[in-house]
Amino acid sequence: MQKILTHLWFDKEAKEATALYVSLFPNSKINKVTTITDTPSGDTDMVGFTLAGKDFMAISAGPYFKFNPSISLFAVFDTEKEIDEVWNKLIDGGKVLMEYQKYPWADKYGWLQDKYGLSWQLSMSENHKLEQKITPLLMFTQGMAGKAKEAIDTYTKLFPDSKIDMVAPYEKGEGDTEGFIKHARFTLAKENFMAMDSSGPHEFVFNEAISFVVKCDTQEEIDRYWAALSAVPESEQCGWLKDKYGVSWQIVPSIMDEMLTSGDQEKTERVTQAFLKMKKFDISKIEEAYKG
Repeated sequence: MQKILTHLWFDKEAKEATALYVSLFPNSKINKVTTITDTPSGDTDMVGFTLAGKDFMAISAGPYFKFNPSISLFAVFDTEKEIDEVWNKLIDGGKVLMEYQKYPWADKYGWLQDKYGLSWQLSMSENHKLEQKITPLLMFTQGMAGKAKEAIDTYTKLFPDSKIDMVAPYEKGEGDTEGFIKHARFTLAKENFMAMDSSGPHEFVFNEAISFVVKCDTQEEIDRYWAALSAVPESEQCGWLKDKYGVSWQIVPSIMDEMLTSGDQEKTERVTQAFLKMKKFDISKIEEAYKG
């Protein structure tokens, strides 16, 4: 089971957007679409999908959170034909953040926001021959600029099967504050992540539009991650929390997937109404609701 999944929050476009994304990459598919009713956002579509061999989640839950470039999906390619095709499809209706061209670090690279606002960095480079084709990249901006290394240390100590793979700080005169992280790669629970600092005049910071779902088998595990990560009490709701760096997480029971996709609408509604009342999830109460 994949322990940590990237979760995308859309207004109404989760099904449409994920259909586009799975069409772009090999080893991709829509796994399950579930509609849950009577939530604060009304009826919401939840989409489980696989992108280049990794599981993701998406939800259509209203216009409350908007994507921004603080978290990008960094995708690597082996051929110019492949990267050209994906760039051309993602930029349709979107906007360029960094021009798609050759750079000192890449034969081809570009940064864009697609028509749904989701940020992508596409790269073809000998320096980016990564086992994981699509990797979340966290950019620490504004008051969190300079905190990337601290955050990486915190996360890798918290999750099992984690390690720091590479850290490249800015050198003096290199374009940002000396010692800030220019590029880092790290592994959390066997999943690859990237991070960087940027002290530029960015108007964006981390928000709930992209969060990371942590699947837990026991209440003890939920309690441990919740205690270690939650730093903003007013952001605690329905298993969601925000850590001290502003990154959003969802700490959820592994069994929730089965409960919400069982096909039994009454069970789904009971579980939904139970967890909507919770901040930190209580597995025993959710199981009671499922059983009725």
